[in-house]
Amino acid sequence: MEKRNERRRGRPAVEWPTVVLIVSCYAVWAAAGVVVWPVWPLAALLLLSLAIALHSSLMHECLHGHPTRSARVNEALVGLPIGLVYPYRRFKALHLRHHADERLTDPFEDPESYYRALWQYEKLPAVVKRLLQINNTMLGRFVLGPPIMNAAFLVGEARLLIAGDRTVWRAWALHAAGLAVVLPIIVHVFAMPLWLYMLVPAWLGQSIISVRTFAEHQWSERPDGRTIIVERSPLAFLFLNNNLHLVHHKMPHVPWYRLPALYRERREGWLAMNGGYAYPNYFALFRDFALRAKEPVPHPVLRREPHPPRAFRPRVRGRSLTGSGSVPVPARPARE
Repeated sequence: MEKRNERRRGRPAVEWPTVVLIVSCYAVWAAAGVVVWPVWPLAALLLLSLAIALHSSLMHECLHGHPTRSARVNEALVGLPIGLVYPYRRFKALHLRHHADERLTDPFEDPESYYRALWQYEKLPAVVKRLLQINNTMLGRFVLGPPIMNAAFLVGEARLLIAGDRTVWRAWALHAAGLAVVLPIIVHVFAMPLWLYMLVPAWLGQSIISVRTFAEHQWSERPDGRTIIVERSPLAFLFLNNNLHLVHHKMPHVPWYRLPALYRERREGWLAMNGGYAYPNYFALFRDFALRAKEPVPHPVLRREPHPPRAFRPRVRGRSLTGSGSVPVPARPARE
């Protein structure tokens, strides 16, 4: 309890760098549509795409308890769904489930897994199998990843809505309220065709994020070996330093702007922790896997039999998702 209170006392009530970034993101989005679009349409489409990618990263930051101690305030700060597809509350619920490191990559228990159980994979039509194989190349993920991911997400959500899940209904009702603001702005204020917004900024914004998510996780017998470190990238700002993904998974209560320093001061420890699953940059990943699948679609462990139902309670460190609880981190190197 003392450690928990100490952590809360050491955390600012408002993380102003994140607040400023959220305001700036919406300002860039609005300026791109109102000011740039009538004059330089291609530049406007690019700026809108970058704003949507950054907004996705900011949604991720907020669901982890930033930049304030109030979940409602954090939700309101990123409440306008300029990316169109994902309700904040559904993104939050699914992503926090993903943070159970013991279940990372499990296609039944990790909502963000790109693997399939072999017995499921073998039942898929040949064309779907081929699409999933292409989706495991870096170029394939960049181009086809957004529609594949969106289709799977929306089908799953439709099933929950049909089943009458009240939590899911509330999330989509709030999302619809946000769209009731965003869509008229796009069509009437920006004077941009909605189909164009969906096919370029919304799609490209997700494609940019897919550069980060492409290799974030891989199967390993050791949970810590499942999460990547990409040491440097000009895209790190758009990703809010989640290229250092292992650091984020171990310390999700830490704001984005502190992750690089935490990585630098214990670099060897972090690399030892995940068994060296690291790349110097995303270009190295692209060079190796632009047209070659990085991972097989079937999960290496979940083979022939359906996954048995089981109860799962995250370890104590799961509480760190809300900024409390202890998280194991590499020890500091001894001073000489």
